[in-house]
Amino acid sequence: MVKKNIYKNLSGHLKWSPLAWGLIFGVIFGFLLQKGGATNYNVILGQLLLTDFTVLKIMLTAVLTGMIGIYAMKSLGWVELHVKAGSWGMNGIGGLLFGIGFALLGYCPGTIAGAIGNGYLDALVGGLIGIWIGSGIFAALYPKLRTGILRKGEFGDMTLPRLIKTNDWVVVVPVAVLILSLLVWLESAGL
Repeated sequence: MVKKNIYKNLSGHLKWSPLAWGLIFGVIFGFLLQKGGATNYNVILGQLLLTDFTVLKIMLTAVLTGMIGIYAMKSLGWVELHVKAGSWGMNGIGGLLFGIGFALLGYCPGTIAGAIGNGYLDALVGGLIGIWIGSGIFAALYPKLRTGILRKGEFGDMTLPRLIKTNDWVVVVPVAVLILSLLVWLESAGL
């Protein structure tokens, strides 16, 4: 029997499956990355050289939209946040691997998918194969890393509002204003 993209919730109403929603939003995200120019190697290279801030503006807009959306849905009781535990070791290793891949190829994982959709061979050959090889190496090394460097500087499932023991919006609103101000400044400066 073929599994459908929709299923019935407890009240009998049809509801989209999480995978269907993921596919829909993934296609929209890829389309917007492409329309914004973030799948163009020259735009990404310009960001790395600090001459074109298109990628930064796209990412800041995504962070702003996502942050407000997630915390609004949390406040309305529509979602629950389950923050994963973290450590400085995990963030350091993850950032290092991401940075090396980004610097070598000029794409991040999201823009690789968008660039492949645009038909860019460098993203397909270097990017997708690089992701597979890098993931395989990390998976092979993970059993040793998880008990070593990945545990260095553990800080648990801490968030900034939890750290300063305040309501989420006490952090979200000033950060949103800061990001919005930065976006306005980047636009007004022509960057």
